[in-house]
Amino acid sequence: MHILVCDDEELIRNVIKEYLTLDNYMVDEASDGKEAVEKAKNVNYDLIIMDIMMPHMDGYLACKEIKKIKNVPFIMLSARSEEYDKLIGFDLGIDDYVTKPFSPKELVARVKAILKRSNKVEDKLVFEGLEIDELAHEVKVDNKKVNLTPKEYELLRYLVANKNIALTREQLLVNVWGYDFYGDDRTVDTHIKTLRNNLGKYRKFIVTVRAVGYKFEY
Repeated sequence: MHILVCDDEELIRNVIKEYLTLDNYMVDEASDGKEAVEKAKNVNYDLIIMDIMMPHMDGYLACKEIKKIKNVPFIMLSARSEEYDKLIGFDLGIDDYVTKPFSPKELVARVKAILKRSNKVEDKLVFEGLEIDELAHEVKVDNKKVNLTPKEYELLRYLVANKNIALTREQLLVNVWGYDFYGDDRTVDTHIKTLRNNLGKYRKFIVTVRAVGYKFEY
């Protein structure tokens, strides 16, 4: 599952990301609504956690813009607990409203509940003879377990989460290795090569997009 966390406070983003990552969610970050809209245009997120009061574009407007192009569940965060503010969010089609300060564990529980209701939770992803077990963090090829490195697994999951979307090497570096990773495109190419080798005949799903990067095509 792939989640976007949007908040102008880095500390809050880091805490949410830490707890979601512990539950094996893939997490992207945005520091304002404008950035969140741009990311949502390029990635099919399973859920978005959005703060309301932010510079450049507030959470309400960002939610409205994203809802125009993507049908994605939303959790709104706010230090304001007035009924009026909550009603605005629910009128926009959000799924939950969490008041700051909040318990990270409770937020993760709310995430799980929303994903379950929206039928987004899938314990296993199957593409012909390629099986990805998200709970066990295992990959099988024709019922035989494949020993992927943690980074190869993350790379495969990110490609699958953005199925049929061409991803640049830079996008893969940022979202799989992290913003603070110091490396180059060859890092991505090397991992794609080893990942393909491990997937055997199902390497066919990882397609090279000329002059762009890669995509999982199914």
